[in-house]
Parts: sequence; structure tokens; C-alpha cells
Amino acid sequence: MRRSECKKIDPDLGVLSSRTLFALQKDLFATLAEQGHPDLRPRHGAVLAYLDEEGTRATDLATQSGQHKQVIGTLVDELAELGYVVREPDPADRRAKLIVPTGKGLDLMARSDAVVAAIERQHAEAAGEADYAVFKRVFRLVAARQSGQAE
Repeated sequence: MRRSECKKIDPDLGVLSSRTLFALQKDLFATLAEQGHPDLRPRHGAVLAYLDEEGTRATDLATQSGQHKQVIGTLVDELAELGYVVREPDPADRRAKLIVPTGKGLDLMARSDAVVAAIERQHAEAAGEADYAVFKRVFRLVAARQSGQAE
């Protein structure tokens, strides 16, 4: 039987993870567009999800997101052009640059946090608070083990 004819009744971890990610991104970016940030795309999450309010080095963004430095550089360029971030000298090392959110970027970060928190509350209500807490703990463990960063 060809693979396309097979129906997986019990999706594996990769399928479940990707379904979760893509659905979360769809909800998040649609809501952010409604709230005044229509120019963002899910790819920008490789920077925005790991950006600190005080700024973050591009090399750290690459490490945390699992993306190549060149990809992060391109995304930072796009976000700078859209007005979400600026590059500033790192006070700890003047040769290095920090990627720092602008006021627009800080607004986006706060809105993103609120949207994701609302999505998580909906899942916790549907699954039950205790079960959702266990799910999150186990999912963090699995994600850490899979990425080689076992807790």
C-alpha cells in the first residue's frame, strides 16, 4: 500500500507538534493583524519569540531559535525595516550589536504574550487545569530532550 493511501490513526510527535505550531501561528498572527500588526509573518517568530526587552545578540537568537545566523540577519533586516527592532551597540562588547525592540516592537511583544496566554487558557479550560499543567510539563521535557537540552 502506498503511503498516501495509509491513514495514520495515531499521529506521531512530529505531526502533532507541527499541527500545534501551525495552528498556534495562524491564530496568533491573525489576531496580531487585527490588533494593528498586519505586516508580520510566522517566520518573524524566529526573532520575536526570543527577543529580550533589553536586546539580544543575533548569535543568541540563532542559537535559541535553531536558525542559521544568516536567516536571523535577514529577519532582523525585515523587522528593522518594518519598525519593530533596531541594532544598537552591546554595552558589554562594543564590537557586538544588540537587536533591541522599538516601541512598536514592545507593543507587539506584549500583545503576543497576551494572545498566547489566552490560547493557553482556552486549552486549559478544555483539558482541565490539572491535565493541562501535566501536559505542559511533559511537553517541555520532551522538547528539551529532543533538542538535546534535557532538563
